Amino acid sequence: MSSNHTSRWAAALKRSEGPAYMAIADAIAADIQSGQLTANQKLPTLRVLATALDLNFTTAARGYAEAQRRGLLAARPGVGTVVREQVRADPVRRPQASSLIDMTMNMPPEPRDAALIERFRDGLASLQRADPYDLLRYQEFGGSHEDRAAGVRWLAPRLPELVTQRVLVCPGVQGALLALFTILARAGDAIACEAVTYPGIKGIATHLGIKLIGLPIDDQGIDPEAFGALCAADPPKALYCNPTLLNPTCATMSLQRRQAIVDIARRHAVPIIEDDAYGFLPAQSPPPLAALAPELTFYITGFAKHLGAGLRIAYLCTPNVRYTARVQATLRTTSVMASPPMITLATRWIDDGTVVAATSAIREESRHRQDIARRVLKQAQYVAHPEAFHLWLSVPQPWNRIEFAAHLRSHGVGVVVSDTFTVSGGAPEAVRVCLGGASSREDCQHSLEIIEDAIEQHPTLASRVM
Repeated sequence: MSSNHTSRWAAALKRSEGPAYMAIADAIAADIQSGQLTANQKLPTLRVLATALDLNFTTAARGYAEAQRRGLLAARPGVGTVVREQVRADPVRRPQASSLIDMTMNMPPEPRDAALIERFRDGLASLQRADPYDLLRYQEFGGSHEDRAAGVRWLAPRLPELVTQRVLVCPGVQGALLALFTILARAGDAIACEAVTYPGIKGIATHLGIKLIGLPIDDQGIDPEAFGALCAADPPKALYCNPTLLNPTCATMSLQRRQAIVDIARRHAVPIIEDDAYGFLPAQSPPPLAALAPELTFYITGFAKHLGAGLRIAYLCTPNVRYTARVQATLRTTSVMASPPMITLATRWIDDGTVVAATSAIREESRHRQDIARRVLKQAQYVAHPEAFHLWLSVPQPWNRIEFAAHLRSHGVGVVVSDTFTVSGGAPEAVRVCLGGASSREDCQHSLEIIEDAIEQHPTLASRVM
């Protein structure tokens, strides 16, 4: 094969604004279309290609792999990589730099399960058969007895002792959190939380004038000693925590850690706001704090991470009926009520098993995407969980988190920097990567390959070799 080919490819790499391996595949496609490459023609070995293009071996290999995926090349044992005899007429390309693969929103993956999709369609169709005025009227604030009872049935595996009098149907987890922060603290008061935590509460606290006190965390979440010291000195009005698959670090409190946190909160009479948004994702996880200390825990979970964010239905469990009435009145003020059509769907999908089926499918798809991450992110240091759909990736030197995220965005991948989640202390050099935002496993792998390529490269060289 003539060196003219690799010279043209090198020039194409310099002109390209996208990843180098995509530019290699584009250049091969152009040469095949122009007749510069012909059927069965042998291409350079990967090491020769990497040297000629001044790339690392991995990037060169991905270039050939992308060309094979498009149906341009074939690998023949004993021969090497050759041009296919019959090239696909319309090879499918992956998204380009101008088409962002959004890995910023922590949405669940959407399994392409035909039976599950049919369940969704049946549920949506059932709304057309309902009395429209039943869905258009004001309904009981916090949900009807039947809708609360459905929530109790869904939550039974996590909270077996729950009763309907302690459950309220809310318009999403964020609405429930707003109501609780409003009830438990006033402007100028303090609520404790993880030092790196779900950013939604930062907005709520700012809106209400509440101070957040970030507690040190480790791989099991909040440090009990730090929480105990805070409570001994000046107890906060409440403790907010995300004990299962903490967003963003994926930390999950062990049973021992949960018991330690509960003991401290009970000793100092500090109410707990337990955000269990991801609680049903792991096939096995410790019991909620609300099961260990029901008398002081406000428990919240919903369908955003277990089915889909568009339903906007969550369930809030209070310590007692007195608090149920207070929260109900606050919800009436802040949000009036959850959408009746969505509550109707939620109850139906709980009762017919759709919620459990959807959660199971999301869990399985998350496992596949975490497997892809393990295969692709060989140079990366990150924390994840096999059944979560996000990971917490450490940004290696000499990158910093801001430059790293900006570089990825310029190459078509959006991630979230740690500053978004940091309540106190310096923001760690890390980014959250959401695996569910990519519409397919192929897009997920493509994005992770771009991330891996960036990790392998010095920032000053990345624009040349990517």
